[in-house]
Amino acid sequence: MVDRTSLSGPLEDPAADAGYAEHPERVGFFTDTSICIGCKACEVACKEWNLLPEDGLELTGMSYDNTGDLGASTWRHVAFVEQELPATDLGMPGLGPPGDGSTGDGSTGDGSPGDGSPGDGSPGDGSPGGGGGGVRWLMSSDVCKHCTHAACLDVCPTGALIRTEHGTVLVQDNVCNGCGYCVPACPYGVIDIRPGDGGAFKCTLCQDRLGAGLAPACATACPTESIQYGPLDELRARAARRVDELHERGETGARLYGHDPGDGVGGDGAFFLLLDEPEVYGLPPDPVVTTRDLPAMWRHAAAAAGTAAALVAVCFAGRGRR
Repeated sequence: MVDRTSLSGPLEDPAADAGYAEHPERVGFFTDTSICIGCKACEVACKEWNLLPEDGLELTGMSYDNTGDLGASTWRHVAFVEQELPATDLGMPGLGPPGDGSTGDGSTGDGSPGDGSPGDGSPGDGSPGGGGGGVRWLMSSDVCKHCTHAACLDVCPTGALIRTEHGTVLVQDNVCNGCGYCVPACPYGVIDIRPGDGGAFKCTLCQDRLGAGLAPACATACPTESIQYGPLDELRARAARRVDELHERGETGARLYGHDPGDGVGGDGAFFLLLDEPEVYGLPPDPVVTTRDLPAMWRHAAAAAGTAAALVAVCFAGRGRR
């Protein structure tokens, strides 16, 4: 039996929970930040496909970041974080011509991707191709998480926010009344109201492309396959293997974020491989669906109202006996 009142906890099939008797398997994003090069192709592809307003060219001061954060007109945001850390081989290719033994810094590495030599070009290895001087850039393309338990959907009074047959969360622009209840409800601060329009907007995971059998525009445009799209279970298995690979290479800080169905939002439909703590990337360390405690709150409110009614009745009964 399907529990259509589930607001928190593990939920195997969000689409079935939303009432879809037959539906495709759940899909989502796996973003491997260890191979993100900060090219922003995902941002451009998202804006072009979805006809989103441009963000201007005023930089935030964090490298080439001109968007700052996710918002109503920014459904993909590439973060740039500069760190001073010891060298780690992440398997990125070197700068020298293929097969010439050059690593781009005069060292004698064999030039193969991730050969572990001092100048193999991996981020933060100290070579010209790796950031130099023990400095590395953490780059990550952020997006709506399409939560298993989506508080924005729970609080929407008009039904503008819906669960799709693919398990994603979608805003129906023609139904949204711009009330803004969804904005504070999101534990990630993703959804927002567009100035001058009044409606709420966020990533749709390219619902129109999914219906045509196409991958989302951002994943299609990503040149390093940092953004991977597919069935969520397959992505989780692939991500676990990638973490093991990075740990074997010495990147002990690699961890997955948003992949666990037992977390505070029931697991995300868009999850990430991070090389540091979530806070470094501007992500909440322990997100919890903000509507989780609504049933308990209503019970407590009902109990308080019942107690108050009983006290009033007792007072009137006492006055009647005088």
